[in-house]
Amino acid sequence: MQEKPSEKIFNLDNQANKIGMGGKLSPDSDENSYKKRMQQRKDIQAERLQIRKAKKGLLIVFTGNGKGKTTASLGMALRTIGHGYKVAIIQFIKGGWTTGEEKALKNLSSNISWHSLGEGFTWETQDRIRDEKLVREAWQIAKEYIKNESYRLVILDEINIATKLGYIDSEEIITFLKRLKNRKNHIVLTGRGASNSIINYADLVTEMKLIRHPFKEQGIKAQKCVEY
Repeated sequence: MQEKPSEKIFNLDNQANKIGMGGKLSPDSDENSYKKRMQQRKDIQAERLQIRKAKKGLLIVFTGNGKGKTTASLGMALRTIGHGYKVAIIQFIKGGWTTGEEKALKNLSSNISWHSLGEGFTWETQDRIRDEKLVREAWQIAKEYIKNESYRLVILDEINIATKLGYIDSEEIITFLKRLKNRKNHIVLTGRGASNSIINYADLVTEMKLIRHPFKEQGIKAQKCVEY
């Protein structure tokens, strides 16, 4: 009986895990047996890649209390403009600082559209009505970029915070994306506190875990090149 594609993928993944990554983690004591092991791993990997041929526009989430969510998304922006594609970046909460990333990316390529539409943290703005209005305006702009598939990557920076604060509902975001049939561009949502519904709907979710932070442990303020 022929294996189903899902079963074959599962079995190949298990085989790859059993063989391992190699290096000094490998149990092989001599180089010949190590080479055979790694050749097996290479053959399995080739088969795994042969099965996984599908492509689609991904929904990617960077969340968690650790630093690096926006940084990760902007790394994707750099990668995208390097391939000659257009990128839109809409910042929902941030907006008080002129960041090094914005300056650098705009200098690197004319394919960057950058919108800083927030006015800062809630304790800075102290105006929930205006904050919500700005979030709604940012979401309207974001939707136009998402529908425009000449933009290969659309980053909605800190939108997870906007949903957590109640300024936009996660289900509204999901419903909008579901209505776009055969979407080819990739959408990135950043910010701590991503909702369970967003996490469950997304294709790729990475949680940044906080282990140490200079502000918390040492009282060191935000600095150029690190935070902005």
